Amino acid sequence: MKVAMVFPGQGSQSVGMLAAYAGHPVVKQTIDEASGIIGQDLWELVEKGPEDALALTVNTQPVMLAADVAVYRAWLAAGGVPPSVMAGHSLGEYPALVCGGAIEFADALPLVRLRAQAMQEAMPAGTGGIAAILGLDEPEIRAICAEAAQGSVVEPANLNAPGQIVIAGHRAAVERAIDIAKARGARRALLLSMSVPAHCSLMQSAGDRLRAAISAVAMTSTHVPVIHNADVAVAGMPSAIRDALVRQLFMPVRWIEIIEKMARDGVTHFVECGPGKVLQGLVKRIAPDAVVQTLSTSAAIDAAIAVVH
Repeated sequence: MKVAMVFPGQGSQSVGMLAAYAGHPVVKQTIDEASGIIGQDLWELVEKGPEDALALTVNTQPVMLAADVAVYRAWLAAGGVPPSVMAGHSLGEYPALVCGGAIEFADALPLVRLRAQAMQEAMPAGTGGIAAILGLDEPEIRAICAEAAQGSVVEPANLNAPGQIVIAGHRAAVERAIDIAKARGARRALLLSMSVPAHCSLMQSAGDRLRAAISAVAMTSTHVPVIHNADVAVAGMPSAIRDALVRQLFMPVRWIEIIEKMARDGVTHFVECGPGKVLQGLVKRIAPDAVVQTLSTSAAIDAAIAVVH
């Protein structure tokens, strides 16, 4: 048995989500620790909302980082085994690196808040767009984006699962791509509510800001390998980790390839470490023979530990 831990990112948040971890005091302790680090009451925000405040990128990113780390600590405290390998989806790469020992929690929290601000400020409000395209494969999506661009930017951003790809870019180009995808037989093609076109070349300026900030953050090699989104590889040196995190902002999340690599390397059990169950479905579509557990509640933590042991 070989266990991989995968960490969800932005999009898995919901008001009240941490109430599901009653009986694991380390969860509240971790959120309180995070609140002290960034000077904001994250527990109050998560437990009471409002939803639109929690959904703000500058709030969501530190909240999800803290929540993922809190759930990992709860997993270990309850007797869960350390995984053989880790990965995180988009923002989830940061809690993976914290739990893998590369970045201190206290350094990661302000870094992801700066990341969120840089992303939000890289494009004027309303000019960027993101859309999910279901039922078409990557070569078809790339061809559609090339046709829809017309001098603007629209590119594959999240390669989430076979037949489930997210595109991002200038809003008008994204809307053209949606129309073309529907005409080409997409099962669904819809604009998403997020306005920041993450993981496409429009985030290059955000990457430049992140590079300047991340150069001052102390890092070490991980004690658990972390596979990076940008290149589906494990970065050995701290300088390579920094570079992978910068490139992640303006390169696609290659989630399909990450899970395929883990399966090829002998991973039999995947554990989604954080609130929600978004990654469970993606992993099952990519590696249908794998056992996939979530840690979305206290009971789920107990069940996953029983399966993995």
